[in-house]
Amino acid sequence: MSSSLAPALPGIQDPHGLRRQLARAERLRKLRAFSLTLPLLLFLLLTFLVPIATLLKRAVENPEVANALPHTVVALQDWNREGVPEADAFAAIAKDLASLSDSSDAGALARRLNSEAPGARSLVMGTFKALPLEDAATPAAMKTRLLALDERWGETTYWRAIAKNASRWTPDYLLTSVDLRRDAHGAIERAEPELRVFGRILLRTFEISAVVTLWALLLGYPLAYWLSTLPARRANVLMILVLVPFWTSILVRVAAWIVLLQSEGLVNHALIGMHLIEAPLALLFNRTGVVIAMVHILLPFMILPLYSVMKSVPPTYLRAAISLGSSPLAAFFRVYVPQTYPGVGAGALLVFILSIGYYVTPALLGGADDQMLSYYIAQYTNVTVNWGMACALGALLLAATLVLYAMYRRVTKSELSLG
Repeated sequence: MSSSLAPALPGIQDPHGLRRQLARAERLRKLRAFSLTLPLLLFLLLTFLVPIATLLKRAVENPEVANALPHTVVALQDWNREGVPEADAFAAIAKDLASLSDSSDAGALARRLNSEAPGARSLVMGTFKALPLEDAATPAAMKTRLLALDERWGETTYWRAIAKNASRWTPDYLLTSVDLRRDAHGAIERAEPELRVFGRILLRTFEISAVVTLWALLLGYPLAYWLSTLPARRANVLMILVLVPFWTSILVRVAAWIVLLQSEGLVNHALIGMHLIEAPLALLFNRTGVVIAMVHILLPFMILPLYSVMKSVPPTYLRAAISLGSSPLAAFFRVYVPQTYPGVGAGALLVFILSIGYYVTPALLGGADDQMLSYYIAQYTNVTVNWGMACALGALLLAATLVLYAMYRRVTKSELSLG
């Protein structure tokens, strides 16, 4: 009876109506919060996700042959890639080249084929400039004229390059970035020994990044510990000095290291003046100079995560361990250091990920054997204008970064579960 009279009693609302009002208020709160974050989400979408998606798409995109030679692609569909194709293929390629609007389209086609078959650039451009051939009325006559124009049209290598790249999408760029290739029939195989370069470059990139990360940890850990033990006022002042590299251009810092590390620089003069060496050391344009400059630039990225974690570790833990009979050194490594592992992992991951993408510092301070993967991405972008290969190498770096981040997440989750 009380439940049936409840809606009629004054001051008591309908429970269903109250539930709807609460749900509406919650939806409005979520909508308001989403509207506040929408500009940031749009910014991330336009400046981060869209470029990454474009990079991944261009790494497998192969539009040059499909766009420039549509009739030739159709004529080569039934070709077994042995010997020279039929006369219809010669007529088709002459028609396609003659229909190209300008030399830039022919140049893009020539560059793409030249990466597969050296010499294809001069073959395509020479034929493009000689077309149209008005007196070749039949496919057989066109074949004769093209062979007379350039006898290389009778070589299977160039026709295989066209047939191999007939599809608009290709795995060739990604395969090349890991020292693999497709043969003339499409089977995946290892590249020739003299062409297996990117595996060594990737290992060199990881090696340099690991060395830089190790030195940054060795230098940053005691400095972060010292800062965490200081009063807040002094720690803040000294932290400003740690952050100075953030406010200085990378080019300025690299130029400063060139002045310091050269044979007649301040470092060699100081070492000779202290009678530690007799002749100047080779500290520039080699691996040593690259590591020194990169450690200097990336050291704050190691110190900041360590400092934030160390400030949260109660100093009473260390004093308690010592009061229970442990030596100060053993208490530090057994009690204090394990509690800073999250900071070590975050700092090491941050420094390593930033290191594998470095370009300017190795390019200016390193030698030919000290260039990292980013250097070759820049080469393919600015010099050889091979966007597909540049994007494939960029995708390789992105994959390495994601794998490292996944490993870090797994390690930190296991540590938290054990804790």
